[in-house]
Amino acid sequence: MATQTKERVALTGNEAAALAMKQINPDVCAAYPITPQTEIMQIFSSYVADGLVDTELVTVESEHSAMSASIGAAAAGARAMTATSSQGLALMWEMLYIAAGLRLPIVMPMVNRALSAPINIHCDHSDSMGCRDSGWIQINSENAQEVYDNLIQAIRIAEHPDIQLPAMVTFDGFIISHGMEIVDTLNDDDVKAFIGPYKPAYSLLDVDHPITVGAIDFTDYYFEHRRAVAEPMFHAHKVIEAVAAEFEQKFGRKYGLFEAYKMDDAEVAIVVLGSTAGTAKVVVDELREQGIKAGLVKIRVFRPFPYRQLADTLSGVRAVAVMDRSDGLSGFGGPVFGEVRSALYDAKQRPIVVDYVYGLGGRDITLEHISSVYQDLLTIQKTGEVPTQLVKYLGVRE
Repeated sequence: MATQTKERVALTGNEAAALAMKQINPDVCAAYPITPQTEIMQIFSSYVADGLVDTELVTVESEHSAMSASIGAAAAGARAMTATSSQGLALMWEMLYIAAGLRLPIVMPMVNRALSAPINIHCDHSDSMGCRDSGWIQINSENAQEVYDNLIQAIRIAEHPDIQLPAMVTFDGFIISHGMEIVDTLNDDDVKAFIGPYKPAYSLLDVDHPITVGAIDFTDYYFEHRRAVAEPMFHAHKVIEAVAAEFEQKFGRKYGLFEAYKMDDAEVAIVVLGSTAGTAKVVVDELREQGIKAGLVKIRVFRPFPYRQLADTLSGVRAVAVMDRSDGLSGFGGPVFGEVRSALYDAKQRPIVVDYVYGLGGRDITLEHISSVYQDLLTIQKTGEVPTQLVKYLGVRE
């Protein structure tokens, strides 16, 4: 039986993230401002000042220090959180790999914003996509409700004994972070009961069980230790789905590795993540009213990448367009395109897959843009021919 929500309120994505953090009540939170994330830490600091959480708030001099402080706290056995965006995430780069390599379940809301240069404060996914191979679980959010729910679930996922990896919950800068929506919030006690007490795998402060952290690791054991970091990613899908199933049972909202929207009989489909999925669903509904069998796959969990499940869902679709809100600068499309195309390599009924890089630096993505992508897919479906131009830039002045 689902628990009744405590209150339905209007919140921005940043407010939803800060509220989730308040209810999680981490032991330590390291804070450093960066647009468009700043408001999360600003709101959370007011909770600290008002005595509404037990958190030790550490204000630091940079994002590199924010992650360093989080690593130190987590290694000491604390439930640790921080938040960042864009260049802040890039400044954390060194420490992101260390957090994962030390198997520390730090959870971090990460507001997507374009990386420089040129300097830009608006949304694209170049920041989180840039660290996709750092060993962090990555969970994407379409709206403020998902920001709130994903952060609560991320604690359970990261801290699971079979996982013990850091996790970031991403959402689109300004579009979600500063856009106000209706959010069904939960009772503080219900959130506390759902996440449970933190039981760290180890603590540097446990003098009766001393361990070595951050040792030099050359050719003798480095390979084995990196393999140990990779291992939990192979099990993470099961844990993520189990946590989502429990969340649905208790609170009535359903989540998975991705959302398959009207995919049962789809002949053409778009794969996307983030807030654009909401816009694309409107186009899918319009096309369905015209008798066109259009569908949509919204990737929720990008790391670990659900390649088997995604291939099963897309197998049999005639033509697929991947929409990348970042450019891999590889000469062959964006990062999501490469992952989806690879996942479909062994599919028995492999669709033709094309890529659309869009929305860089916050450029608007409209219903007309998405509709044009579906029209391209319908042409591919009709001809059955692979386009000579697999990668297009949507909405750019060429």
